[in-house]
Amino acid sequence: MSIIDDLISSIINDASIQDVRQGPFQTAVLSRYCGLASTPSNQGYEHGTAMVTGAGHLIGRSALDVAQLTKSENNFEATIGMATVNSLIDIDETKCTELNAVDLLIDKTEGRNMALVGHFPFIPRLKQSAKELWVIEQRPRPGDHDASEANELIPRADVVGITGQTFVNGTIDALLKLCRHDAYVVLIGGTSPISELLFDYGVDAICGTMVTDANKAMLTVSQGGIFRQIDGKKLLTMIKE
Repeated sequence: MSIIDDLISSIINDASIQDVRQGPFQTAVLSRYCGLASTPSNQGYEHGTAMVTGAGHLIGRSALDVAQLTKSENNFEATIGMATVNSLIDIDETKCTELNAVDLLIDKTEGRNMALVGHFPFIPRLKQSAKELWVIEQRPRPGDHDASEANELIPRADVVGITGQTFVNGTIDALLKLCRHDAYVVLIGGTSPISELLFDYGVDAICGTMVTDANKAMLTVSQGGIFRQIDGKKLLTMIKE
């Protein structure tokens, strides 16, 4: 069973989809709660091609049914599916702290080798603390390593940070299998599901997001807001005990 199959199977309570917003940078789904996921870039889109099957007809459907879209090969659909999964998860706040991912990573990377899957704005700060920092990207920027180098770099890392977008593009299972058993593994970003189940797959910490005001969050998403512009959210970190 894949991680996403296990995650969906662990959700006990279903709900109806109340709203879906897919902006250019963020996607939000409202069911039991409001869940977020990062919208993929539209590279390869051809005018007239329907990117989301059933667009305009998602509201009122079973959220657990829509969550199955996470397994779609279409990343726009998979993003809606992942935001739906996040909208169904009961986050146990008693097991979380309001800790920013970069602060945790800086603490863990001091003098150690780190592989970071995904290009984040805090990379310059990590370079100051890590012995070596390898940034792995599907669309590498100058100084990044191509995703094809993950097989070589991740097993060498003492600390591994993985973007939650890997749930959307279907690479999370393979990436976690590359991590050494003694590596400290952190999931990062609003797409990351804050679920203890992930600790069974070798994850040590989840730095995700909880939406506290769905109206504010969805309004910003639908107006083209990027993640940091979203009001009505708080950053939470859940660490394996």
